[in-house]
Amino acid sequence: MSLAPEALHGRRRLPVPLFLFVGSVALYVGAALATASFNQLDVGGVVGLLQRMVALGTVALGQTLVILCGSIDLSVGALVSVGAVMASFVMRGDTSMMLPAVLLVLAIAAVVGLVNGLLIAKLEVSPLIATLGSGLIIQGVLSSNFNNFAGSVPPAFEAVAYGAIGPLPWSVIGLFLLAGAASWMLANTRFGAHIYAVGGNSAGARMAGIRTERVVIGAHVLSSLFAGLTGLYLASRLRSGAPWIGRDGVYDLESIAVVVIGGTLLAGGRGGVWGTIAGVLLFAVIDASFNMLGVPAFPKQVIRGAIVILAVAVYASRQKGHVA
Repeated sequence: MSLAPEALHGRRRLPVPLFLFVGSVALYVGAALATASFNQLDVGGVVGLLQRMVALGTVALGQTLVILCGSIDLSVGALVSVGAVMASFVMRGDTSMMLPAVLLVLAIAAVVGLVNGLLIAKLEVSPLIATLGSGLIIQGVLSSNFNNFAGSVPPAFEAVAYGAIGPLPWSVIGLFLLAGAASWMLANTRFGAHIYAVGGNSAGARMAGIRTERVVIGAHVLSSLFAGLTGLYLASRLRSGAPWIGRDGVYDLESIAVVVIGGTLLAGGRGGVWGTIAGVLLFAVIDASFNMLGVPAFPKQVIRGAIVILAVAVYASRQKGHVA
């Protein structure tokens, strides 16, 4: 008679997304009470916390897909900058140019994702090298043509970041709709099942008849599209775009960090979207808590790095426990 994993390894563990969510809420409430920042606990404070999640969360959704299939994407930061700059440059405050600008940004993102996927799947270039190289090329071309804020977005487009339904911003609703769609895709479609299969055992997936190259390419195209959407959101929020937005936001490394914190294995094959969202919430809570406590920005980076290292160590330990 076989025993369930929880029977072999003790009591059932709290799911990673739920654990991170509970811990994040406890940290946020504790920081607000400790600093008497009671306004952070009302509707406006909570909404502000959720808004902190939108940019990083959108990028991280795409990063989750590529990591699940055993790849990685370091070009997302540069693509965020491209999205913000091209959107504001093409619109130049003209409402009639909103749709062409959005389509152009998404087209550029899709092409970059396709190139990344082809380099990795067809030419077998290391994902780290391929996406780092494409990101550097994109950033170099962008910085050589734009050195400051470019153009502007019309007031109608600002509604992407500042519009709301009641107290809840459209951007927050959009983030959770995207997360729900990505989660549904992973759980209910053949492509989603193939992502897990390729990440878990690429050779085995190939032997089972899965076209692994198409899966990797598709995941990278989606990752780039999510980065392009983030650039559009930031252009709306900042009312313009600049070539350093993605770089200064460290969206490439932080998106990987929250994916790992959320329980997705860097080797691929295990994890999910809601763990990533919980990791994004944790980072947003750390930012908000440090602001309430008046702690400088540099210690925040140290704490984030320590959390990533601890998370990887814990997951590696748990993985060994299940293998033993």
